[in-house]
Formats: sequence, structure tokens, C-alpha cells
Amino acid sequence: MGSTAMVNSSLADPFTQTITLHLADGTPLDLPLSELDEFMLYNVQICINFASQIGASFILLVVLLLLTKPDKRRAPIFVTNVLSLALNVIRNILQCLYFTGPFNKIYAYYGQDYSHVAGKDYGISVTASVLTVLLLACVESSLLLQIRVVCCTLPSRYRLATYGVSILTALLAIAFRFALCVENSKFIVTLTYETSLELLDNAANITTSISICWFCAAFVTKLGFALHQRRKLGLDQFRPMQIIFIMACQTLVIPAIFSILPYFVKTPGMSSQVLTLVSIFLPLSSLWASASIGNRSSQATITTTTSEGMKLRQKLLFSGSSMGSSLSNGKGPLSPASTARSGTSNATLAQHAYPDIGGRGDVEAQALHAEHKV
Repeated sequence: MGSTAMVNSSLADPFTQTITLHLADGTPLDLPLSELDEFMLYNVQICINFASQIGASFILLVVLLLLTKPDKRRAPIFVTNVLSLALNVIRNILQCLYFTGPFNKIYAYYGQDYSHVAGKDYGISVTASVLTVLLLACVESSLLLQIRVVCCTLPSRYRLATYGVSILTALLAIAFRFALCVENSKFIVTLTYETSLELLDNAANITTSISICWFCAAFVTKLGFALHQRRKLGLDQFRPMQIIFIMACQTLVIPAIFSILPYFVKTPGMSSQVLTLVSIFLPLSSLWASASIGNRSSQATITTTTSEGMKLRQKLLFSGSSMGSSLSNGKGPLSPASTARSGTSNATLAQHAYPDIGGRGDVEAQALHAEHKV
């Protein structure tokens, strides 16, 4: 009776019961259901996180390849942006493969028994760690190229100082990320580590955030000053510089927030969003600026074509008036005598001599057709 009462009391809440696993040597391992639920929920949440990054990066990669003009596809900034998006897609796919692979099976994870893990699964994990370093290098290279363009008009001493600090912060972030990659790869292969991975991971995230904030603060300062000068000149509409300014603000604030939130909000994989956001915002701002320049060029071409059509119309009107005056005086090449010999009627002469009567509509139609064609 006593044992039956204990069983009934222990099953009063079946969601809190404990499952017993046995290791290879027969040692029992007790696992509460709540811990297994948290383990499975974590895997689902982080895979959703990585999948969203895959979708966003892949869509923007396709858009970037389709909308960029062929003559601009050899530019270094285009190459770094494409590489960043491509590496980010592959990196997140490999991360999803890890969290859905044999490393994350319940017994392998809790029993620390990876005897059923194949060599390719180790390679997937190591490759994902290496691609993160390459992705950061592409992002930093893209930022260096952009700050080189933005600060080209600064005085020499300020420009060199900005370049020096930018290169230093970029190399520092890449160095810490490379050190984390090395130690993490060793741990994946040997399951032992000599340095605390948590400290290295925090250092890599902090230096990456500092680097991104420095670059974007430089963008905001320089372009903000330039826009202030343009506003004084009465240029209040959005221009490519304003577009880059807005995107630089987003690149400064949003990745910085996502790099700080993991220390306060326990959301799986939030720190991985930092590089993804920068990889997306940089080519997106370039596309937006290029579209704005293209619209302005089209409007300028239409205006030029319309003005040329008006000039042609004025020339025809002027020539027609001169010819009409010659005919009225009888001194022109088409005198009444010559018309009598040629058999040309006065009505026909008037139609050819005065294009404002018979040819005006044709000239305007040609100008409108040229404008519509452009």
C-alpha cells in the first residue's frame, strides 16, 4: 500500500516526471522532462533564427545580382557585398545542419557519446566556424572601402587618422574572431579546450560591435556634416548621400542593439544576427542610392530630349516665316513664274512654306514620341 501511494503521488503531475537513460557502461542517467523540453525548444528556436537569416540573405543576393549593372560588377565593393551574402547563406545552412544532426541527438548530447558522429559532421561544424571569420573579413573590407570613399575629401591628417583607427578596429575584431575559431575547432575535434570559449566568444562579440559602431559613427559624422551644408544650399530632397546616411544610422544602431541584447535577453542565436544585419544593410543602401541616381539620370535625359524637340520646332517655325516673306515679295526661289512652270499650286506652297499651319502638329508629335521613348 505504501509503495502504491508513493507512485500515485509521484505521478500527480506527469509533466515533471524523470526519464532514466543508461550509458554504454550501464550507468543510469536521470533526465527531467522539463530539461528535455528546454533542449528541444532551444534547437527549434535557433534553427528558426538561422533560417530567417538564410532567407533574407539569399533574397538580397539575388536582387543584388539582378539589379546591379554589368559595368559595376567588377567593383571591389560589389564583390565584397556578394561574398558577404553568399558566405552568410552557407554559414547559416551549416549551422542548421549542426543543430539537426547527430551532435544534437538526446543521448549523444547528454551522454557525451559521439561515437556515432561521422567525420563529415565534424567537418560541417569546423567549416561553419571558419566561414564566420571569412564573413567578418568581408564585412570589414566592405566597411573600409566605404569609409575610404566617404572620407576622401577630408584634410590629409584627419583622413589618415580615420584610416588608421578603422584598420586597427577591423584587424582587432578579425583577430579575436580568428582566435575563437581556432579554439572552437580544437574543441569540436578533441572535445577538450585549453582556453575558456565563453571569454573568447564575449571578446569577439565586443570587438566586432566596437568595430561596427566606429565605422558607422564615422559615416554619420561625415555625411551628417555634408547634408547640413547641402541643406543650407536649399537641397532638401532625398539624394544618394542622404540615403547612405540613413542606412549608416541603421547599421550603427540595430547591430549594436543586437550585440548587447544577448546579455539581457536569453534568445538563442541573437548575436549571430549582427553580421547578417550588416551584410544586408550595406548592399541595400548601395542599391537604393543607385536607383535614386538612375531616376535622376532618366529625368535629365527626358528634359534634354524635350528641350531639343522645342529647339527643332523653333527652327522650323523660323525657316517657314522667312520663306513666306520671300514668297510674298516674289523674290524667292519659288516665284510665281517658276510655280507656273512647275505646276505647283499656291495652296501646296503655303502648306510647305508655313510649317506652323500644316507641320506644327507633326513636330510636336515627334517631340512627344521622343520623350515617351526615353
